Amino acid sequence: MSLRKRHNYKNLKIWKLALEIANDISDILINFPKHERYDLSSQISMCSISIPSNIAEGSAKTDKSFNNYIDISLGSSFELGTQLLVAYHRKCINNETLKILEDKIEKFQKNDNEFSKWAKYITSQFSLFYSLFSKK
Repeated sequence: MSLRKRHNYKNLKIWKLALEIANDISDILINFPKHERYDLSSQISMCSISIPSNIAEGSAKTDKSFNNYIDISLGSSFELGTQLLVAYHRKCINNETLKILEDKIEKFQKNDNEFSKWAKYITSQFSLFYSLFSKK
């Protein structure tokens, strides 16, 4: 299967930001208490990794499926935000770290929403064009 340029995830700003968030999360998890290592820390790690991973996986799918994966990555970003609040409440991260990560996640969510709207618009226009000019 050849890579379609329009879905080359490594060129997408949302994927790059999601990967940055996942790497930031990995860096802070090193300092989590040992008793959180297999509980909250593991959940946060998996969640943060799923954000860029869903974008990458979706890039190999059809346009409609790709849009669904983009939506899933958005949901994972909200899940991560909640988990970070739990980490703050449990005193695993400080307010400054929480704020920095929340700002990045919010930026990702805005960019993801805009990208999703654009991708759905393009998909609908292509479907309309195809239906008008396809042989019946």
